[in-house]
Amino acid sequence: MLTLAKELNDSAVTEEHLRIHALNVMAAMGAMADHFGEDREHWEAVGYLHDYDYEKYPDEHLAHTEEPLLAAGVPAEDVRAIMSHGYGICTDVKPETNMEKSLFTIDELTGIIQAYARMRPEGIHQIKISSFMKKFKDKKFAAKCSRETILQGCEMLGMDVRDVAQISINGMEEHAAEIGLDGEA
Repeated sequence: MLTLAKELNDSAVTEEHLRIHALNVMAAMGAMADHFGEDREHWEAVGYLHDYDYEKYPDEHLAHTEEPLLAAGVPAEDVRAIMSHGYGICTDVKPETNMEKSLFTIDELTGIIQAYARMRPEGIHQIKISSFMKKFKDKKFAAKCSRETILQGCEMLGMDVRDVAQISINGMEEHAAEIGLDGEA
């Protein structure tokens, strides 16, 4: 599934920042899968593919996702998970499974983590959750990332934002070099 997700996403996404975002979400989704005892590669594939139509249709995000992904052989439950990450923003597909709730939550959360890691000499390595949470609470920092969406997702998951952030940081750290967050080390 991850190979198919990469082929599909890489055929639609050419902008480097969107490719990096896909990798960030993929990495965090893998860590969330581990947390819930689910199939890591499966969740990573969904994470990597979640913004399939965004580059071409930024103002109609997710309106051009369902049909092409189903036609390409992406399972319906995975397409539904992808559609659910836009809940209340550009779709009415409510996240119901742990995969869907995780994707909804970490899509925005990984943006704040990435911004914080980029400003540190160590990159994503050795991030203290207490220091990260100070940046999370500063609404001017990574201002385009919706804290409200993240907190809504954490509530859906029944988890504290600190725990979801730590899991996501750990997952992204495993891919630090690939996502450009290795720091100056």
